[in-house]
Amino acid sequence: MRIGELAAAVGVTTRTVRHYHHLGLLPEPERRANGYRHYTLRHAVVLARIRRLTELGLGLAEVRDVLADDAGKDLVEVLTELDEDLARQEAAIRDRRQRLRALLDAGELPAEGPVSPQLAGLLAALPGSDSPMAAKDREVLALIDTGAAPEDRERMVSALRGALDDPDVLARTREAYALLDTLVDAAPDDPRVAEAARALAGCVPPDLVSTEPLDGDHAVLRALYADFAPAQAEAIRRTLKILAEEGS
Repeated sequence: MRIGELAAAVGVTTRTVRHYHHLGLLPEPERRANGYRHYTLRHAVVLARIRRLTELGLGLAEVRDVLADDAGKDLVEVLTELDEDLARQEAAIRDRRQRLRALLDAGELPAEGPVSPQLAGLLAALPGSDSPMAAKDREVLALIDTGAAPEDRERMVSALRGALDDPDVLARTREAYALLDTLVDAAPDDPRVAEAARALAGCVPPDLVSTEPLDGDHAVLRALYADFAPAQAEAIRRTLKILAEEGS
């Protein structure tokens, strides 16, 4: 058989056959006087086995182990490991589907979505839907929700949910957003900066205040400040300082 005939017989492409030659999975056949490779039934049998193994999900390195005479792992061991890996993937897929279902069952997704179902419910209760500063706050919460450890995420959501259940906190949060919105074209030394910082600090639940000293050169903080107008960034900087002093 020529390479095209071999590939057609097994249901692969000639490029695949050449790739397996390159990797050493399929032995190179002898060439005839005209220079063409001459494939035998044995080549077809090996190629068909490679296809069956890859269709089961084995990587080509694992296929090489199975095919090699001195393989470190026999077929049963390789397939057992593959079965265990597929079981882990199944569990991960079930978990992802549960999270998707929870998001879909929650109704309308927030603009920042997808986020965790817990945060989705929290964002729906956050005041200031028409405030540019509130929109930025929601984006930051979504960022934290993505990168935080599960226990830290739960602590954040729990603390914020408790605060937002208080009508007084909701009103103060709305006022703080409005103050920060007015600073968009202000200078960092504007007197309203201090007022906005105090107002914002008064809205932050105590459980969210870190006991660790804040590093002003932290990369995320630098990026956060850069995303705001200068006066707004100064207000947030002062807010964090107030919270750190109160928590010390």
